[in-house]
Amino acid sequence: MPADQVLVIFGATGDLAQRMLFPSLYFLEEDGLLREGLSIVGCSRARLDHGDFLDLIQRAVRSRTGPAFSLKIWERLKHRLSHAAVDATKLESFAALGGRIEGAREIVYYLSTSPSHYGAICRNLKMAGLAPATARVIVEKPIGSDLESCRQINDSLAETFASENRIFRIDHYLGKEAVQNLLALRFANAFFEPLWNKVSIEQVQITVAEAVGVEDRWSYYDEYGAIRDMVQNHLLQLLTLVAMEPPASLDPDSVRNEKVKVLRSLKPIVGVEAARKTVRGQYRAGMSEGSSVPGYANEPGGHISHTETFVALCANIDNWRWAGVPFYLRTGKRMPLRRSEIVIQFRPVPHSIFAGNDLLANRLTIRLQPEEEISLLLMNKTPSLEQNRMELKPLALNLSLSDAFRRPRRRIAYERLLLEALNNKPTLFVRRDEAEAAWAWIDAIIRGWEGCAMLPAAYDAGSWGPAGALTLTELGGHSWYA
Repeated sequence: MPADQVLVIFGATGDLAQRMLFPSLYFLEEDGLLREGLSIVGCSRARLDHGDFLDLIQRAVRSRTGPAFSLKIWERLKHRLSHAAVDATKLESFAALGGRIEGAREIVYYLSTSPSHYGAICRNLKMAGLAPATARVIVEKPIGSDLESCRQINDSLAETFASENRIFRIDHYLGKEAVQNLLALRFANAFFEPLWNKVSIEQVQITVAEAVGVEDRWSYYDEYGAIRDMVQNHLLQLLTLVAMEPPASLDPDSVRNEKVKVLRSLKPIVGVEAARKTVRGQYRAGMSEGSSVPGYANEPGGHISHTETFVALCANIDNWRWAGVPFYLRTGKRMPLRRSEIVIQFRPVPHSIFAGNDLLANRLTIRLQPEEEISLLLMNKTPSLEQNRMELKPLALNLSLSDAFRRPRRRIAYERLLLEALNNKPTLFVRRDEAEAAWAWIDAIIRGWEGCAMLPAAYDAGSWGPAGALTLTELGGHSWYA
């Protein structure tokens, strides 16, 4: 009997599928969120028999679930699974896939491969007659390495899947609970929105720091670097959610229209401005998490390179809400710790009546990882019977999402994104004009680096990046909060 819905995963034996996709499908199965008629076909060039494929997936799932692994849940999931040996570059190999999905009412393709294979996969799906009007496609970032290659990939997707609402571009940060909570924080709480503007906010900082190095991804990473791998997608996604106008509703186009407006309002950083408003860095040998670690060029497979592993920049949004407010973005490998957070720094009170006290301006911190927390710094009176003056002390009003919502585990971001794509809900995915607007802004910075011959400055592994990152904020009279 044909399946009601088929999820086809290209690159099924690859790192992303093994670490994220199949464990996410296991957890969705555990929660009863996969529809009864769904089957899952893993595609790879490997010639695996059915038993070997199931063993591979089970090992991947066990690695993620640990002692919580349930044979009962696995039995339910494994009956959905099958493997097809498909070489993305060879049309004739797609016949094996055709036999697995024939008669399916709905097909969802997930391209968990290098973006360099997207075009070939799309062409061969179309030529093999495997992309009917009901088919959708999910593609991983990065969508290209610049605006031109992004457009080429988008053209290939459009030629096969025609309608933009059938194309789901993933940025896994949009699947994180804390990231989605930005919308709730801003638009479900009346006291934030009147203050969410240049009148009340002095600056915004967005940091995505990683304690790890490039590990076994050196060749991939060296092709893209931090600005393409992290800033173009993750950090700009967070920026748009912080800065966007209230959408009319939560329908896909209302939300994504507002995000695109932010990207188009970003003031271009061009020419010599790149040397003043951005910082590039590359880690050298140092100490990380208590151990001695090599520099970037000495990582396995590495060599002398001018690819950046750290980027800090000051962005400005030229619109009525944010004109004049600096948005400091920072990301890097081999930082002192793993941290992703957004800091909203409010302006100080215009006049203090509390003599002898140093008043700290209110600060809202939204932490995405390692823990999901929201903290609001407030000034409070210190309990005392002091007669001559009132002593104040800054205290944090904390909301820990893990404490407030008791959950047996923290969800993988891909769980939500897979579920949304399977249910044909595109709100959390990146639209074509959004991806291209982000690349247009990033390309100008990269051209500025090239025009200024701006090479990455060295920084010690385990530090917060090169000294220029401190200067970047000091020029605006600010400093990083970590």
